[in-house]
Amino acid sequence: MAKDDKFYESAERRIEYLTLAVGVVASVAALIFAGTRAGGSLAAGAAASWINFRWMKQGISALVPLATAQEGAEKPRVPSGVYFKFIGRYALLLVVAYVILSRLRLPVVYLIAGLFAVVAAVLLELIFELTGLGGSAPAG
Repeated sequence: MAKDDKFYESAERRIEYLTLAVGVVASVAALIFAGTRAGGSLAAGAAASWINFRWMKQGISALVPLATAQEGAEKPRVPSGVYFKFIGRYALLLVVAYVILSRLRLPVVYLIAGLFAVVAAVLLELIFELTGLGGSAPAG
């Protein structure tokens, strides 16, 4: 495994952990300051955000070797699981949002805030890398 691959895998792993950490911290803060419904809505949004990131990462990880292995092929074959993870993550977000908003009647603002947990995690990872806390940069 190349040094660049290890660097990016470490960054992706940290983003996953940071997404969970941001979701937990924000959910607890919402629970304390805005109540259980807000905390639950934010936690559900953060969990959906984390699953969305994982499925996107897994889908891309499956596509890259397929693309390089089938380079030049007229009709490359893509396993149906890859399609499921790409399309399924959007379906998951829609179902979670629908259930939270229509059935549970949880606050939409906190759901949207939870969905941004992965964005906060990426920004934290960026800060770690810029300050040198996240590890060494890839060879360029």
